[in-house]
Amino acid sequence: QANKILPHYDGTCRRLSPQEALRRVNNGEVRMRFKTAVIVMAAAVMPWMAELWASPAQIEWHAYEAGMARSRFEKKKAFIYFHAEWCAYCADMDRKTFTNPEVVALLNRNFIPIRVDSDREKAAASLYRVKGLPHMVFLAEGGQEIGSLPGFIPPDQMKKALNAVLNAP
Repeated sequence: QANKILPHYDGTCRRLSPQEALRRVNNGEVRMRFKTAVIVMAAAVMPWMAELWASPAQIEWHAYEAGMARSRFEKKKAFIYFHAEWCAYCADMDRKTFTNPEVVALLNRNFIPIRVDSDREKAAASLYRVKGLPHMVFLAEGGQEIGSLPGFIPPDQMKKALNAVLNAP
């Protein structure tokens, strides 16, 4: 029975007799080799699977005051994102644009990303003349406004805008 199921070769490619193959099965040698093979395969696949299952990178958002202070301290441009809980387009930006790996990388590497709830921080929204949501504002290293983008911005357009601000003099 065993000689129909199991290959009759050992590690040196020497053909085993059916009796020897059956003896090895009964002694647990085949099961041990199978367990070892499974463990080795699992160890080889685990890092790849962990990377696959890992949560996607996220934007490192800052509160308004802390982000502005950090922008001045690090001499980095700031990206301010005005939103509100009730805003459907803001939810779309969170779900589509701000989960795009390239957008996340551009923001985290090159800007201080600041997230402002315009209902809770009305003074900041007023300062940047926010009339509708979502609304994005780009600030230079010194805090001067470079420009703003109102409305939903898809990932591809956001990447272009971020690169344009980075490459601006």
